[in-house]
Amino acid sequence: MVGVLWLVHIWKISSDHNFGQYGVFPREWSGMKGILFAPFIHGDLKHLISNSVPLIVLTTILIYFYRKVAFPVFTIVYLLTGFAVWLFARRSYHIGASGVVYGLVSFIFWSGIFRRNLRSIVLALVVTILYSGYFAGIVPNEDGVSWESHLFGAFAGLIVAFMVKGIVEDEEIKVDPWADEELEPDQYYLPRDTFEKTKAERFAERQRQIREEQARIAAEKARNTGWESDSTL
Repeated sequence: MVGVLWLVHIWKISSDHNFGQYGVFPREWSGMKGILFAPFIHGDLKHLISNSVPLIVLTTILIYFYRKVAFPVFTIVYLLTGFAVWLFARRSYHIGASGVVYGLVSFIFWSGIFRRNLRSIVLALVVTILYSGYFAGIVPNEDGVSWESHLFGAFAGLIVAFMVKGIVEDEEIKVDPWADEELEPDQYYLPRDTFEKTKAERFAERQRQIREEQARIAAEKARNTGWESDSTL
């Protein structure tokens, strides 16, 4: 996807064509095409680079750590952000992939909150450290910047993180090594409940084992004695 962004920008520069008309223009039917095309269009090289790097990082995290939901999450964030911008944003052309970037940051962050496992929490902390400065982008603080895309992208990421929180990745499933009989060893160095018993219980069990062993030895001697007597007769 990042490669396509660069190809579109190179095409824009080389052809000197105004691609801004393919952005999202709110509440105009012709502006709906921007829901699909706006993330591929950037105003200048700085704008393109500022979105390319986080897109590479965030989509890599998404695909590698959230494989089961990566494609639907990306698709819903992509479309939902554009549609929300079309519904509620200022009447101006909105371009750039920053809405998708904010959506992915938000998804990874809120997944750590909703899933509450170690891996998702660590990932949430990582994106918080890397992109903490992005929080300022969800308010109108700079002319010519579509803060609505940032805001609605963040909302889209939150919504999608909540939607898929119950879809557990294979690596997140807690496995009990004793639940699988094939993993059970043939014998143990100590009985498995050794440390669950009190000293008195262990002593009483040991005395019982001694008595059972003595009884077994006595019975075996009795059998051997009877066999020898029969043989002698």
